[in-house]
Amino acid sequence: MRKGVVPMSLFWRIFALNALVLATATALLLWAPVTVSVPVVLTEAVILVAGLVVMLVANAALLRIGLAPLDRLTRLMATVDLLRPGQRLPEGGRGETAELIRTFNAMLERLEHERASSSARALFAQEAERRRIAQELHDEVGQSMTAILLALERAADEAQEPLRGELRQAQEITRGSLDEVRRLVRRLRPGVLEDLGLVSALTSLTSDFATHVGLRVVRRFEAGLPVLDQQTELVLYRVAQEALTNAARHAEASRVEVGLHHTEEAVVLSVADDGRGTGAAPEGAGMRGMRERALLIGATLDVISQPQAGTTLRLTVPLPRKQP
Repeated sequence: MRKGVVPMSLFWRIFALNALVLATATALLLWAPVTVSVPVVLTEAVILVAGLVVMLVANAALLRIGLAPLDRLTRLMATVDLLRPGQRLPEGGRGETAELIRTFNAMLERLEHERASSSARALFAQEAERRRIAQELHDEVGQSMTAILLALERAADEAQEPLRGELRQAQEITRGSLDEVRRLVRRLRPGVLEDLGLVSALTSLTSDFATHVGLRVVRRFEAGLPVLDQQTELVLYRVAQEALTNAARHAEASRVEVGLHHTEEAVVLSVADDGRGTGAAPEGAGMRGMRERALLIGATLDVISQPQAGTTLRLTVPLPRKQP
């Protein structure tokens, strides 16, 4: 903007547009060989109505052009989603509308940063609570059920029939419950992820999923994956876990394929099922939770779903740029 030039406000721009239309119409009436009789004859009425229509159309077109930036801003405000960052409007031009767009873009950037920070704190707290619950299940419930199992075994060895059979049955029920508690502990706190890494953890997760849910799971894990930090591996694991849970609960699928590969720029996790798909259905809490996890590590989450054609989820995690 040139120094000393004051931009025209939105009010005066609209006023100028209307004044231009009215001045043009007045000039045409003054210069055109048109008279108005009393009473008005049909030809004169047609000319006046046609002039009014032209004036209204011209006014609407000019206002549409002048208010187009506000229309774009309104549409963005109605559709913006902080879990899909990067939505911005062009900031060219000057005046009140341009300043409003710049302010809105700055507000979006600030909200996205605050949302990412608050999501990170919430997810860290969630993981800490999961670890605490898993530890208590392992130390308290697991040990108590193990003691009960041993007591039932001793009692069954010393009992007579038919009490022995009933104790054996109670022993099997307790053993099944203990296995379920251990499975919950592994889901809450994937120790294999910390001890053996991402590929081993995903292998264990998919095997456990196939065993307990009954779906066919196909693994396609690429060898030679780059080293990832612990937080990134945890996000990849949790997203795969949630995607498998969604496939089991909602997709009505019979087959799920889990893939993990990398390029020079990114590591890509994909989970594809052959279920009924969701189409354009609104995203639930599970999907939005995955998007929050993706934001935590700067990843991109894409979901492709068509009715009766299955759902494919793809998490793309950018790799740090190598220093020259």
